[in-house]
Amino acid sequence: MTVAVESAVPKYLENIAAGRHVLQADEPVSAGGQDAAPTPYDLLLAALGACKVITLRMYAERRRWPLEAAHVNLSHAKVHAEDCANCASDASLIDHIEVEIRLVGDLSDEQRRTLLAIAEKCPVHRTLTSRVQIRTRVAP
Repeated sequence: MTVAVESAVPKYLENIAAGRHVLQADEPVSAGGQDAAPTPYDLLLAALGACKVITLRMYAERRRWPLEAAHVNLSHAKVHAEDCANCASDASLIDHIEVEIRLVGDLSDEQRRTLLAIAEKCPVHRTLTSRVQIRTRVAP
């Protein structure tokens, strides 16, 4: 899949085309934007949260588990590496994403534990925690 992003008006408002879907990104007023759309980090968290919920629902559906709904709240912050006991980074600031999952349904404790482990294996989570190579070039 290809995603295209183009500058729009006003400043920092960006038009995004993802296949046949269209959305926008912007920056908050404090960063010079108009706060007319989610920030790029909001969209990143949305992608991660959506992937986790879809993965949970697919897994529970295949096993015929009584998962009625899954709710995921996410937050992102830059934290000092020394404040992160479980972080393996030499950088002074690292990205920290906090994820809270609420599972709705008559699930056993074992099913809840399994679903939590499955959420950690969604494709977007795996991409964000893997070694990612990004190559940027100027188009001709």
